[in-house]
Amino acid sequence: MSKPLSGKTALVTGASRGIGRSIALALAEAGANVAVNYAGSEHAAADTADLIRAKGVEAITVRADVGKADEAGQLVKQVTDTWGRIDILVNNAGITRDNLIMRMKEEEFDQVIETNLKGVYNCLKAVTRPMMKQRSGRIINISSVVGVLGNAGQANYVAAKAGVIGLTKSAARELSSRQITVNCVAPGFIDTDMTQVLPDEMREKILGDIPLARLGRSEEVAEVVLFLASDASSYMTGQTLHVDGGMVM
Repeated sequence: MSKPLSGKTALVTGASRGIGRSIALALAEAGANVAVNYAGSEHAAADTADLIRAKGVEAITVRADVGKADEAGQLVKQVTDTWGRIDILVNNAGITRDNLIMRMKEEEFDQVIETNLKGVYNCLKAVTRPMMKQRSGRIINISSVVGVLGNAGQANYVAAKAGVIGLTKSAARELSSRQITVNCVAPGFIDTDMTQVLPDEMREKILGDIPLARLGRSEEVAEVVLFLASDASSYMTGQTLHVDGGMVM
């Protein structure tokens, strides 16, 4: 079996479950050693690391709140201290604090912006220096379909995910001269813990807005991330790839 990422090292934030776990496993399957970042789910992160090691590569778990610059910096340092380099960064960590704007508390807005947008900035900034020294790197940021379309009751989440798309474009322009690519993946509604708790009525409405008429699978997002992490995407940077069943077209 082909191992296009053999010898590479990857850091996936928010990798203990859901889309992040699927991304970490896909990178490991392709031959990369993977650092599993988590904020609170220690046991789930350990399970993910065990699944990675079962694929014949190395894994470490690192607890860090990426929304805090010092913790994001220590996270990246631990990866580089362990393996000597960092080739792939996947900024996946995210939270939700849904509410209508008129009812949204300031802390609900700030918490989501801190993790979902500033967390991407913190980790991206932290890997910039080691990747520039290597003159190579792949950075993949996870946005969302709602960052393009908007969504009622998620102004904080939408603002953060839209910001991730803009941050991706700026970083791509800044880092391209050192052969570092920065791209973005915008998943649609994916079958995860978050969507499984939706009321039936809301779930039916969502399905009605998806041309392919089904929720996506986290593995389908992971395959697109794997493409962006590999040499197959070497002439792509600053792009946002939509994995949403056709919601944005």
